[in-house]
Amino acid sequence: MLRHVSRTSAIATAAAVALGLTLTATAVATPVTAASEASVQQQSGPSVRTDPNNRYTAEEIRRFLTSFYGKHGPNAWQREHQVSAELKKKAAETPDYDLLLCAQNTPRNISVGKVTTAQSARVGWATITTYWSGNRTEHFTAYVDLDATRPIELLDVACSA
Repeated sequence: MLRHVSRTSAIATAAAVALGLTLTATAVATPVTAASEASVQQQSGPSVRTDPNNRYTAEEIRRFLTSFYGKHGPNAWQREHQVSAELKKKAAETPDYDLLLCAQNTPRNISVGKVTTAQSARVGWATITTYWSGNRTEHFTAYVDLDATRPIELLDVACSA
């Protein structure tokens, strides 16, 4: 039994060190608990919200925008389920123009730039670059609501002139 406890303590200590935690007397006294808590934290990995105020992080927004825009723009399901009601209404008012891509056609490729978050404004945004024939590029800004109590969605776009 003593041998098991010391091996478990070593695992708990290693897990705590890997996570940058400070072991307390309680953690050493109950190594199984500390080890299981550490493994839960490790398993949850990137899906854990790191913002203590329940807001999406820049990395989460970047993953969303990269997935949403893909190589050629959002598909029908994404347009229906990952776009705010206000933006859907705005896009419906421009039937000959794809407001979500700020274009009339489908681009050859799309890239997402650096994400910026403004906690006070409750939005995050990134410059989206679309690539077209003849080495032509266009840029627009995509905005995402930071409220992580709701599913992440495209809030608005600002097309460049």
